[in-house]
Amino acid sequence: MRTKTLKKIITLILSVLLIFGLTACGNEKQTSDRGKANSSLETEKQNGTDDIEGGHILIAYFSVPEDVDTSGVDAVAGASIVVRDNEVCGNTEYVAKIIQETTGADLFRIDQAADEQDENARPELKNHIEDMGQYDTIILGYPNWWADLPMPVYTFLEEYDFSGKIIIPFVTHGGSGFSDTRDTISELEPDAAVSDNTLSISRGDVAGSEEEIRQWAETLR
Repeated sequence: MRTKTLKKIITLILSVLLIFGLTACGNEKQTSDRGKANSSLETEKQNGTDDIEGGHILIAYFSVPEDVDTSGVDAVAGASIVVRDNEVCGNTEYVAKIIQETTGADLFRIDQAADEQDENARPELKNHIEDMGQYDTIILGYPNWWADLPMPVYTFLEEYDFSGKIIIPFVTHGGSGFSDTRDTISELEPDAAVSDNTLSISRGDVAGSEEEIRQWAETLR
């Protein structure tokens, strides 16, 4: 009788020990799995896959479509074209795309919905940015029009809140450089910082300026 009772006690003790052993193994496996998952996430972050570095920079540019009639307009810089890899680009568009390739920033073309003859008009834009708040820096490109900003660029600047952001202008022109356009941007956006690190390229030099553009863009990263 005592032998049977002793066997039952031993069996019970062995069962309890077995259960504890299985539980400990399970916990070790879960801890190991969590460690592997955390290690994998950390590796992704180190490799940059968890954070797109260019996501805080936006390149916004206005470039006249190549089929727009610019007769009599002192803004041929915007209508001049560059052919690159069999793709026809406007001058400002060409510069913007090289900057994008160099910096990895997001690219946005400022397109007006319809032609505007009134130089004081604010043409409606075709496309809009859903979340301007995600960008800290705006690289803003445009052609020099009559020593002024193109009207669609006025619309763009007035449509969004640039408070606390950095605006870095670049311009294509027929010989007038920026004129007073940087001052105009500062007046339109008094709560933004308009950078002095700018790029100005004459329309006749755009096609041969890729290296200059890339070197300048490197300073913005």
